[in-house]
Amino acid sequence: MPYRIRKCLSMADTAKPRAQAPSILTAVPQYVLDHAPLLYLSSKDPYRPSSLSTHLAHTTPKTGFIDEPIPSPPLTLHNLDQLNNTSSQGADVYLTSVDDVTTNPKWLEGVVVDEGGGIGDEGEGKTGVTIVVEKGMGKEGKVVDVFYFYFFSFNWGGVVLGNQLGDHVGDWEHNMIRFINGVPKYVWYSQHANGEAFTFEALKKDQTGKRPLVFVANGSHALYPTPGTHDHTLPNLNLPFPLLLVDETDTGPLYDPLLSTLSYTYIVPQPTPTIKHTFPVVVETSSSASVWASSSPFNPYNADDPVAFLEYRGRWGDAEYPAGDKRQKDLAGNKKYVGGPTGPWDKGLDRRQVWPENSFSKGQRIRKSLDVGGGWGALKAWRCFANKGSNVVRVNVSGEEIE
Repeated sequence: MPYRIRKCLSMADTAKPRAQAPSILTAVPQYVLDHAPLLYLSSKDPYRPSSLSTHLAHTTPKTGFIDEPIPSPPLTLHNLDQLNNTSSQGADVYLTSVDDVTTNPKWLEGVVVDEGGGIGDEGEGKTGVTIVVEKGMGKEGKVVDVFYFYFFSFNWGGVVLGNQLGDHVGDWEHNMIRFINGVPKYVWYSQHANGEAFTFEALKKDQTGKRPLVFVANGSHALYPTPGTHDHTLPNLNLPFPLLLVDETDTGPLYDPLLSTLSYTYIVPQPTPTIKHTFPVVVETSSSASVWASSSPFNPYNADDPVAFLEYRGRWGDAEYPAGDKRQKDLAGNKKYVGGPTGPWDKGLDRRQVWPENSFSKGQRIRKSLDVGGGWGALKAWRCFANKGSNVVRVNVSGEEIE
């Protein structure tokens, strides 16, 4: 009978790791473990969390659907960054399925989650990444953002007006918890290209009262704080009744990401006189840290764990199929199959606010309640959306509220 992995610190990948310095820290901070999210997968979703190594074994790098040479095959989590050695530094490289995804190859379904929330000892490897990012001193104390990433080999986009849209190979979702002096204060739930932020206090939690609950949408794997219907047609406004773009969540299998994660620190790059950055300077590091002289900002807690896959700048799935591909469908410019996502490096690890700063940031807020409140509450929420940020709380990394 397979045993379940109960340690946050991971075993090494089967490939030979590249030479690297000892890790900065010897143990993941306890508060990172104590308050790690617990996920309820959808009972209807056949696409479960997936092994990163298994995903690599079933994909091949392509640029424009043309094979990209691999200097040191086979690809592993320890050498994936070699694909950055292209004219675009890897940005145009896609990890493309060797199988026709319309045939529903079994590997796209991911791992089997056991009764304890783990994946057992099936040789499946790791299904996620935890990244600890120190942001310096804020108004209320030391600020640390912890990113909990979850990986899926396939994203089923859902049905819109009778059309299947938004499917893609590879799917990275994440929660981010902002800690102040080791106390959880705010939580980000990623949803498609956007998401929602909440106070930690407002969230549903497990029986210990420490670990926030996350409900994973059927197929799309968008993350929500409650089970039920979530319409996300309007930017920064999720409604509990269907309009057009709808996610469904329920209390399906319980998945504990800590049981199959790889854990790292991330050092926010320092600004230089010649490069303009928007992220803050790290003014304080852990007492046990002496900054590791490395070209990578990622540092594993377990020195044998891979780093290269976090530095890979390409996509984790197929490129968008062209119009001439018989698998592709189109609804007013919206495609059935879209391109795969970028990895954790591109998810705003250096963010100042609780949400990533991008084209969807305007109107974001930190929600202090989970209940929209029926029709009247939805009307009030619509008013907030229409006003683009009035009567909302915005908090940057220093802890200051932005009006």
